[in-house]
Amino acid sequence: MSLKEEVEILRQIPLFAKIEPSKIKLLAFTSERLTYQPGDFICRQGDIGDAAYFIMAGEADVIVDTPSGPMTVAQLGKNDVVGEIAILINIPRTATIQAASELTALRITKDVFFRMVTEFPEMAVEMMRVLAERLVRTTDELQKARQENNA
Repeated sequence: MSLKEEVEILRQIPLFAKIEPSKIKLLAFTSERLTYQPGDFICRQGDIGDAAYFIMAGEADVIVDTPSGPMTVAQLGKNDVVGEIAILINIPRTATIQAASELTALRITKDVFFRMVTEFPEMAVEMMRVLAERLVRTTDELQKARQENNA
């Protein structure tokens, strides 16, 4: 995949939609493109968060460790971001991400990520929107699970 193709894919990610193409090109250039096969781990729950991953193609499962064993709690696909929580608040990764299909991701280190958020406030606002949507979805799922347990 060429740098130009990576820039076009990144421009489709809502987080980067309002950033000028030259800055996205810089982001693509300073990031690492990785390819995973089905079953490969992108990151593991409990690991130190040193980078965020932007899925450019493919699908991944979000898996959390529970007392009764690993549980898949969500699926990710093209244009989704993962790993941002661990780098935003310096905590271990909250979930394991495992490739469900061949997956291409752009790995953005913590330093580059913070530089981008600082230079482009609209990216920070979009990140808050993504996290808020995730919180709403998680809260809904928790309420449903509690209702099922009480039924």
